[in-house]
Amino acid sequence: MSNEILSWIADETRLLALVSDLSTATLLIVVAVCILILSKGADWMIDGVVHLANRTGLPRIVIGATIVSLGTTTPEAFVSVMAAWMGNPGLALGNGVGSIIADTGLIFGLACVLVSMPMDRFILNRTGWVQVGSATLLVVISLILLATTKGQPILGRWVGFLFLFLLLGYMYITYVWARQGVAIGEEEEGEPSSTGLAMAILMIVGGLFLVVLGARVLIPCASEIATRFGVPEDVIAATLVAFGTSLPELITAIAAIRKGHPEIAVGNIVGADVLNCLFVVGAAAAARPLEIPPNFFTFHFPAMLAILYSFRVFISVNRTGRFKRWQGAWLLGIYLVYVISQYALNIGSAHG
Repeated sequence: MSNEILSWIADETRLLALVSDLSTATLLIVVAVCILILSKGADWMIDGVVHLANRTGLPRIVIGATIVSLGTTTPEAFVSVMAAWMGNPGLALGNGVGSIIADTGLIFGLACVLVSMPMDRFILNRTGWVQVGSATLLVVISLILLATTKGQPILGRWVGFLFLFLLLGYMYITYVWARQGVAIGEEEEGEPSSTGLAMAILMIVGGLFLVVLGARVLIPCASEIATRFGVPEDVIAATLVAFGTSLPELITAIAAIRKGHPEIAVGNIVGADVLNCLFVVGAAAAARPLEIPPNFFTFHFPAMLAILYSFRVFISVNRTGRFKRWQGAWLLGIYLVYVISQYALNIGSAHG
């Protein structure tokens, strides 16, 4: 029985053969179910981590700044790592980059249009620079590889391990900032957790299992849909898959706004962007070197930088301590142009 389970996990050809026999309508339903599983799994994992923090006395500020964002980006990481193992570089890299664009352009942009979003000085003056810096580093390394490599540039394993090392540094410095007593944002005072230590661990493990399961099934279904509709795989990654795996950030943002704490949504989105670059792309490249399709240099990278640097400009010019609704509309507009252009112009072939 265990060998059979491992076979399904390790041998992607079995799943590819299975999904190829399904109708397109069935595949779309399976993708929707997988997205729900990914989101629910991440939700359980986050709840388990919070309960574990309450039980062990870990600083809640560290949970909010790093571990919560780590939990919400876990679906992207599994999707991208599995895509890399399955030889879909456009899907792996496109999912990480597309998730950054979706988080900041779609989720933050939409939230900013609906609600006056606060500017948390700690997040935006410290972690916010890591957000832009990590994405810029990815583009700079890619451009250097493009200039120095004959043929198609490849993000080697050394890039993946570099990003994972920087991820550890980011999490450590965030912990140091927390220990220095710098407040990331106001949090609701909650009652001590009534959830036991064993249940908290079970929630983390169970959530992780659902994330792995959802990601494992989602990849071949997305690839099959892309093949049937003639849509390049990285287009699917940057839209359907990226949006689907960004649902934890969207759910977090909606809950934070509904409870009157929109600053939590700002912090989670900025932290998720950092982890999408350092964790998602880093883990995928460490698993298997990633080819960089030509359209990333002409389309995906420029869109990502346009959104992130617009975000930085808004931080610099705002003096009232809040983002303006037109700024959210600008970010949302860039995202919509980005998505519509892919389908209208058929931009995104992973093979150039």
